[in-house]
Amino acid sequence: MLNVALTGNAAAGKSTVARWFAEWGATIIDSDALVAEAQQPGSPTLAALAVQFGPSIILADGSLNRGALRRIVLVDADARAALNAIVHPAVQERRTELVAEATRRGDRILVSDIPLLFEVLDPASFDLVVLVDAPSAARRERLVDRGLGEDEADQLMASQIPSEKKRSRADIIIDNRGSLDDLEKAALEAWKKIHSASGT
Repeated sequence: MLNVALTGNAAAGKSTVARWFAEWGATIIDSDALVAEAQQPGSPTLAALAVQFGPSIILADGSLNRGALRRIVLVDADARAALNAIVHPAVQERRTELVAEATRRGDRILVSDIPLLFEVLDPASFDLVVLVDAPSAARRERLVDRGLGEDEADQLMASQIPSEKKRSRADIIIDNRGSLDDLEKAALEAWKKIHSASGT
């Protein structure tokens, strides 16, 4: 099984590429979905977050107030490190289980969609690293369009390692600089390389 990491900074287009990879035959492990699963009401992870960051991050229904937590960690590197230390072990444990399941099924191409690959994991633990990249101005505009304030968008972008530093460590780069059709064409070229590397 070819173990692929798909990454990209906020609003680069990574999730769109992941959907196409799934349509083209990849098994996808979505890290954002695993984070949401780990943080569901009643979970040990959510309880640990409440202890670390206070009751203001818990909504009346017992679920996580993601906006409140985001506002805390975007302006404080120590808070981000504390968040990662609580959440990522649980996410990694679940990912390991899903990788094992994919291996037992005999899946040929497994793509792990991991936004913070370079920030929290070892890229060398994957067979291939695919980076989706887009200009900073375009990513900022998309974040604001999604409802983030301009300051919050800037803070989110600043909290991630600049994509320029990630490009040299990626095996395949998908540049998202044009239309959606352009992105799909670039993603398909990347998929052909992935498919070839898988030996299938």
